[in-house]
Amino acid sequence: MKDKAYHDSIAAVIVSSAYKIGQTLGSGFLERVYENALAIELEEADLRVEKQKQIQVFYHAQVVGDYFADLLVEDDVIVELKAAKCLEAVHLAQCQNYLKATGKKLGLVINFGGEKVAVRRVVNGL
Repeated sequence: MKDKAYHDSIAAVIVSSAYKIGQTLGSGFLERVYENALAIELEEADLRVEKQKQIQVFYHAQVVGDYFADLLVEDDVIVELKAAKCLEAVHLAQCQNYLKATGKKLGLVINFGGEKVAVRRVVNGL
């Protein structure tokens, strides 16, 4: 079983990459720009990255909804990107729902739209 230290090590690379992108690109771009840039940074750090990873929600063994996480890193950490003025509770709830639907333990919500890059950890039993 993967422990907190494992997840923390992946999160550290993601967060440092996000800050690097924030310093380089600044704010004002669409989420997709930051998604592509972060995928490049993480792949250069030898992490496996899936963009727009489909997440299915099941009820009584039937699919009742489909969502798409911006990034799934190392098949363990969900990254949801925003380009909003500030992070809101709904953004964190979205990530929490993705964790619940997938059984993943750690999610990061990263906002590139404010004056500074903002990162919030969302955990699911970690």
